[in-house]
Amino acid sequence: MNYEQIAELEEHRLVPTYKRLPFLAVNGDGCYIYDDKGRKYLDFLGGLGVNALGHAHPEMMAVLRDSAQNLLHVSNLIYHPFQAPLADQLAQLAGLDRVFFANTGTEAVEGALKLARAYGREQSPDRIGILAMENSFHGRTMGALAATWPEKYRKPFEPLPAGFKFIRQNDISHLKRNFSPDTAALLVEVIQGEGGVVELDEEFLKEGQELCREHGALFICDEIQCGMGRTGSYFAYQRFGLEPDVVLVAKPLAGGLPLAAIIARGEVAQAFHPGMHGTTFGGGPLQCRMALKFLEILQRPEFLEHVRKVGSYFKNQLLNLEKELPFIRLVRGHGLMLAAELSIPCKEIVQQAAEAGFLFNCTQEQVLRFLPPLVIQQQHVDQLIEALRTILISASSNKEKGVRA
Repeated sequence: MNYEQIAELEEHRLVPTYKRLPFLAVNGDGCYIYDDKGRKYLDFLGGLGVNALGHAHPEMMAVLRDSAQNLLHVSNLIYHPFQAPLADQLAQLAGLDRVFFANTGTEAVEGALKLARAYGREQSPDRIGILAMENSFHGRTMGALAATWPEKYRKPFEPLPAGFKFIRQNDISHLKRNFSPDTAALLVEVIQGEGGVVELDEEFLKEGQELCREHGALFICDEIQCGMGRTGSYFAYQRFGLEPDVVLVAKPLAGGLPLAAIIARGEVAQAFHPGMHGTTFGGGPLQCRMALKFLEILQRPEFLEHVRKVGSYFKNQLLNLEKELPFIRLVRGHGLMLAAELSIPCKEIVQQAAEAGFLFNCTQEQVLRFLPPLVIQQQHVDQLIEALRTILISASSNKEKGVRA
């Protein structure tokens, strides 16, 4: 079926929760996606952070082909060869002890919230409060929504689980005032992805960690978007020398297959007893084997250095564009998690870029977000910047003409 046929069928059969770009992806190779008409698109969207190794990475595909001839799934009531080695590697990378595998980032958040309350109630029956951040996004299930700041996500589904409070970004005084004996956890994204690639200050994060220690609460880092090499280190919190009690990862972990993990300090993990939490598909043999190969590639000496080098180059090119084009308000981010905040709406810019063969997305209405494969090269950045310059100049000019009219 071609694009037109698929689009028409989706119009009648799918729940309308997504606004798709108008093309049909049928193939991928490295940093490129190809549509059904043979046109290629340079991918700075990266499957919303999933495709860290690009598309059809040869080593990942070799593992997938081999795994397809062996075990695809077994119950979590049975051992398989890949889950424990993967847990061991993740625990060592995070400097923690134990791992629970889930399927999605939202599931990891839900599990972490349950773990925080189970651990908190071991200290006191009333210790159930969760502190989250303004501008946060942690997922779309009920518990994750309760920790997600934008009202547009929460309002249609209220009442949500109680016990959640939101802390103003980088406001240490506000953070201190909201800690209490009932606080079970502080949940943070070191870099808020859906919030527009907004970084939390080192001082604020360290104060949050210290307050958790003082109050017996858990310091939870949601690294679902900013972790697994995205910022040039294994985890974004490692740039500041933080030591969280719980770390959440997902998106790129299994190279495009659904896999998430809750990585926790041993004492904390013990709050989950047999039967208190579980999953049917989380940590299956296929996903874990893919994740082991992903971590092998991630840990090669040159890999993160490449992310830091190209990420720095990309950010500098965006900063140069900011100097050139006054309607770029701010460039921010780290590694290959970058954004450009504009003074004009950016949904049409995303559309025009796709028409020109470049993929990225818009968040917070006026923020262009870039989450390219971590294997992106400088020449790819140059191509994007040149196309973006042309599109932004045209968009600004059209806006000015519209205002004058």
